[in-house]
Amino acid sequence: MKRRNRSRIFKNQLVATQKMVVRGALWLIGLTLFVIFLFGDHGLFQLYKLKQEKNDIKKQISQFRKEKEKLMSEKNRLGNDLDYIEKLAREKYRMAKPGEQVFKVIQVDDSTRKTQQGKNNF
Repeated sequence: MKRRNRSRIFKNQLVATQKMVVRGALWLIGLTLFVIFLFGDHGLFQLYKLKQEKNDIKKQISQFRKEKEKLMSEKNRLGNDLDYIEKLAREKYRMAKPGEQVFKVIQVDDSTRKTQQGKNNF
């Protein structure tokens, strides 16, 4: 009788140990899958980063479209508007009509004024 009790106790302990090992393994597998789900190559964290990148690219595309429209407008003005071409030539390249004089205006900074005032005092 004692042998049967010992074998039953041993079997019960063995079954309990096996259950603990299986539960531990399942928890470990579950935890691993959860971490992969969050931080894996196709996980939630990667998905969030890709959505942010997609939004940034959409913003860049809209900026490039606006810039393209502005440049196309500039191109049309340069091809068709002679007054605009004349204005650019006068302002940007300091061109003048025959008989006109071009004056260059120099803006003076505060530091330049102080040095000039110091020279004038002597």
